[in-house]
Formats: sequence, C-alpha cells, structure tokens
Amino acid sequence: MNLKEIQQLIDMINKSDLDEATIEEGDFKITLKRSSPLSVSQNNQQPSQHPVSAQPPAAPPREENTEPSAPANEGLKEIRSPIVGTFYRSPSPDADPYANVHDRIEAGQVICIIEAMKLMNEIESDVNGSIVEILVENGQPVEYDQVLFLVKP
Repeated sequence: MNLKEIQQLIDMINKSDLDEATIEEGDFKITLKRSSPLSVSQNNQQPSQHPVSAQPPAAPPREENTEPSAPANEGLKEIRSPIVGTFYRSPSPDADPYANVHDRIEAGQVICIIEAMKLMNEIESDVNGSIVEILVENGQPVEYDQVLFLVKP
C-alpha cells in the first residue's frame, strides 16, 4: 500500500461515519481511528525524534471586517498538508528550520516534515516564491489538506 492509497483511505474515513477501520493487505496492516481534536493520548512507545508539545489547536481565523473587500490572501499560493500528522519546521529539534517567513523557496525544496505513524515525511514546495506566512506551529497536529504556508509567487 503506498502513501497515496493511505491518503485516500484517510479521506474516505473523514467523510464517513466510521470511527475506526482496519485494512490488511498481505503482511501490511493499518488501523485508522478517528479521535476528537482535543483528546490527548499517551502510550508507552519510544518517543519520536521530535518532542511533541501539548499546545492547544490553533483557533480558526476570525474576520474582523464584515464589509466585503478583496481577500487578504489574494494572489498568494497555499501549500497544503498532503497527510494527517504532526508538523515540524526542522529535521531535528536542534536544527535550523527548513524555511522561515520571507525566505525565497523553489518548487521541489523541502520546507517542513510531517510525522505520520512514526514516519518522517519531507514536504516539498510545489511553487516558487517567498513565504508570507507559516500557519502552523512547530509540533502541532495537522489535518489532510490543511493550509501550512502562504507563498507569494
């Protein structure tokens, strides 16, 4: 089973009423469980390379102006999470971030890591430009298709 198939399974679970699904294919077995975004679970497994901080989820953006106007993000490209996992800006806790606000990035450049099921997945930019905003805090859980970065092409 490849990453794209796992992403499709996650998407199907998110759109369904199921709370849990287990898929077995040969020696490969995956269990997907839906959990409340505010629930925190601990297990006795060895911690990953990055410490996970217990930060509250980011509040949804609020609109201050009720009058119709041009969106603040007009002309900006969004870089979205291809998977559910934990967002990290650097390859290790003591390393420099892959990218910062105002950095110039190129398509194909690694800009962050998303840890999913104890695997570190390097996320590459799909656009050339300058980072305008990083919308996720280091160590924060992210959802599939969540906007991570805003980039000015």
